Amino acid sequence: MHVSLAIWAMQAFTGLSNFSVLLLLALGLAIIFGQMGVINMAHGEFLTVGAYTTYVLSQVSERWAPWLEKTYFLVAVVVAFFLAGGLGLLVEHVLVRRLYRRPLDTLLATWGLSLVMQQAFRSTFGAREVSATLPDWLMGSLKPTPSIDIPINGLVVLGLAIALTGGVAFILLRTRFGVDVRATVQNRAMASAAGINTGRVDRLTFGLGCGLAGIAGAAFTTIGSTGPTSGSSYIVDAFLVVVFGGAQSLIGTIGSAFSIAQLQATTEFFMTGSMAKVLTLSTVILILMMRPQGLFALKVRR
Repeated sequence: MHVSLAIWAMQAFTGLSNFSVLLLLALGLAIIFGQMGVINMAHGEFLTVGAYTTYVLSQVSERWAPWLEKTYFLVAVVVAFFLAGGLGLLVEHVLVRRLYRRPLDTLLATWGLSLVMQQAFRSTFGAREVSATLPDWLMGSLKPTPSIDIPINGLVVLGLAIALTGGVAFILLRTRFGVDVRATVQNRAMASAAGINTGRVDRLTFGLGCGLAGIAGAAFTTIGSTGPTSGSSYIVDAFLVVVFGGAQSLIGTIGSAFSIAQLQATTEFFMTGSMAKVLTLSTVILILMMRPQGLFALKVRR
């Protein structure tokens, strides 16, 4: 295989790895924004919570629990979900629920929360980036051809993203909670009149979205190092995914996450990372000018 073609193929797979993390983060953001109309600027910090959780469990398995070294990552995925989700429930109860139907106030409050959380990360873990030690089964690569290497950790993260996306689709389309969520999105007043506890739906939705961000953080540790601002570097792309795909569309979130991640990965082969982001943002803006409701906007009754 020609060298340039092999490099392009590996860049495309890098795009799939970034797509996996971005999809997991954007899924939670789309659920929160689409269901509650809350612009959560601290959503990236819940990714950082998941990433640091994975790092801590990595250190614990190395120093005090060697029997956990091979399975700590799977444990970290579960712990990151519940830790980030529990923190999300607390934030919703203390802060967000007081600011519903006040989008600008919510934006400013969650932005302030993100700064507080970043400083808490610096005070706890330091300003330098840290990396989790991956278990042996996440190391190495597959070689479909002599000139192409596909990292195993990228395949695992991609599989995790596919499984969780399927799980979210099942919850939203096949469970009573999903019915309550969709009813609240379509017509909050009518859902409340029908006996649905919309406040409880909001709390659980916010917690679920933050929990998914925590899992995205665990996945992020397999492809990058973790620092206090790791989550904030993803938040703009995550909002782009949600707006571009349509805030209330699961299919739109998947499609836009794939498009944005692949466009960035492919263009980085020909230009610098900064210019690739500029080109991606410009492309999304042009498409939104022609279709401001996003790619797969749902028709809902207000």
